[in-house]
Order: sequence, then C-alpha cells, then structure tokens
Amino acid sequence: MSDFLAERRAVIDACLAMNRLGINQGSSGNLSLRVEDGFLVTPTSLPYDETTPEDIVAMGFEGTYRGARRPSSEWRIHRDILRARPDVEVVLHAHPTFATALAVHGRGIPSFHYMVALAGGDSIRCAPYATFGTQELSDHALAALDGRLACLLANHGMIVLGRTVKAALALAVEVETLARQYLYAQQFGEPVILPPDEIARVAERMRRMKYGQPLDDGDGPEDTARPRSA
Repeated sequence: MSDFLAERRAVIDACLAMNRLGINQGSSGNLSLRVEDGFLVTPTSLPYDETTPEDIVAMGFEGTYRGARRPSSEWRIHRDILRARPDVEVVLHAHPTFATALAVHGRGIPSFHYMVALAGGDSIRCAPYATFGTQELSDHALAALDGRLACLLANHGMIVLGRTVKAALALAVEVETLARQYLYAQQFGEPVILPPDEIARVAERMRRMKYGQPLDDGDGPEDTARPRSA
C-alpha cells in the first residue's frame, strides 16, 4: 500500500484527535478525505488506536472500494456530501455528548451566540432521524447541510465539513462547545436569539478577519486601526 500514504495517516491522526478532544469515543464516528478520483474513509468497527494506514478504505463515488477492510457503515453520507459539495474536502461524523443530547430531542442550535455563524448560517439544523448507514439518512444529512458546514443528526450525533482536516476538527470542537453552552443557557429559560441580519454581519466580519482585510464598517475604533509608521 503506497497510494495516498500521507492522506491515510492524516485520517488516522484526525480520528485519534477526535477521541483526545472528547468529541468522539472508541470506534464510533467516522471521517473521510477527498483524494483523486474518490475519497478515503475510515473502516467499520475498528478502534482508531488499532488502525493502520492500510486499514483506511479507498472508495470511488460510484460506491466501489478496495482494500482488506470494509468501509464505515456511514460511507453513503461521506460519498454523497463530497460528491455534492465541491467546496468540501473533509467530512467528519462524531457522537459528542452535548450535541447528541440536543439531537436526541430533535433540536438544532439556533443563533443564541454569534459563533453559530462559523457553521455557515443563522442556525445549525438537526436532520430528521433515519436508520444509520441508510440512503435515507444520507439524504436527510445532505438537506440539513444545504448552505451549512455543520448539522446534527436526530438521535445520533453530529456532522461537520471542512476544507482541511484541521478546519473540520476545529469546527467540530466549536459546535460541541456551542451545544454545551446552549444546554446550560436553557437552564435559565430560552436564551435571546440573534436575528439573521446580525449573523450575516458577523459572518462577513469573520470572512474579512480570515483574509486579513480591514473591517472598516464604522462600528468602533478597532475598525479604523492602522499599522504604526516606522
């Protein structure tokens, strides 16, 4: 096995990081990474700390695979998302505690906090329940991810998308943090929800910060700050 060795190792490292960061447990969850003519995906029912590069499964978008291991039971989700979303390179699925606690009630995460904008919209939707590994579940997930980089799966867990493994991991941690904050905030009643126009404003400011552009929207003195002359 020599094809995509670095990418296979990156998949394993990401899965180990999921467990280390507390957003996954044991062999639950799965992760895929786009490669030439298809994608790599974690194998089914194999603990991540026992997984080797040879165990990572190479799949084509038509559903074929090669290797000694069978692909994750959720391979359809990975295949369908990567096929439908050319803006995405990584699909991460996990069962983090707080996000799953919301998902078992069929609840998503509204814009109670401006950081919800990181997921690509003014909410993190919860897809309807369907049996794991089915095309129905994949269809539900794809719909919930329309215009988004994250969603919850009812009675199941979370999906996040990214351009890189690092970005997907960071977003997964952020979504789980938001789920925890939202659940805690509800102990005092339903929190204030920020309106869509504010989330759009936040998203644009985040975009400018990401690319090192000045904010320049007149909202405060930080927007007019300039480098000091030498």
